[in-house]
Amino acid sequence: MTATDKQPERTRLIGGPGMLLVWLYGVMVVGAVSRSAVQIATEFDNAPLAYLLSAVAGLVYGFITYSLVRGGETARKAALVCCAAELAGVLTVGTWTLTDPSAFPDATVWSDYGMGYLFIPVLLPVTAMFWLRRSRAATS
Repeated sequence: MTATDKQPERTRLIGGPGMLLVWLYGVMVVGAVSRSAVQIATEFDNAPLAYLLSAVAGLVYGFITYSLVRGGETARKAALVCCAAELAGVLTVGTWTLTDPSAFPDATVWSDYGMGYLFIPVLLPVTAMFWLRRSRAATS
């Protein structure tokens, strides 16, 4: 028995539609992190909460991207939890920006449910959770 025989085979999460999810999450990582980095570096005093939330969104997107690429049951579960947290964040911040616009003098990635990003921030976690649950069912 070799060392590789002892390790369980990782379930691929990036086959088919999973590859599109990785690509979209990768784009969101670049968009959220670069936007928040520039805003934090140049105009942090204008809207610190908004810029920090965009940075957090970028980190969440990065972790989900990594989990999808890594594969395996642990990564699938971690990605599922992060997608649920992402969706909760999008819904919370999206509702908050609509009910109290003065709380966010500048937009976040999740403002207005991601309207500035073509609503991808609200659609992506729903799609990813569906895919992650489906990928689990396919391996059972």
